[in-house]
Amino acid sequence: MGSEIEPSPGFELLAASLRADTEDVSTFMEGLAAKLEATLPGAVSVERLRTRMFGGSKAVGKIVVDLGGERLELGYDRSSERVEAKRARVSGGITLSTESVSIDVWIDTLSQALTREAEHSLKTRQALEKLLLE
Repeated sequence: MGSEIEPSPGFELLAASLRADTEDVSTFMEGLAAKLEATLPGAVSVERLRTRMFGGSKAVGKIVVDLGGERLELGYDRSSERVEAKRARVSGGITLSTESVSIDVWIDTLSQALTREAEHSLKTRQALEKLLLE
């Protein structure tokens, strides 16, 4: 897997929509997690961590998306304010390769995978339209 993804017109709108909140990472993670959980509940898992030791709210720490042989992970460490984006090729539940990527490549990969899935699935197509409209 190379680290460059060729953008295509089919997912540029989705990628632009996902990039809209990347300036504020915490808001971006919360918004993306909520959108993905609502639109693709079977393909998304979100890890939430407490923001304080006792009580307090929970914040998104990691988002994992499994789509068509690709697993995309986006982790956010609040203490260091670092984001770690990874993508992996998966076959039969076995991870074949994993690489760290930039958040832009992660968003492009997610957008491309969603667009590709939408071409073959009415349910995914409807979820994608919902994601863009929210």
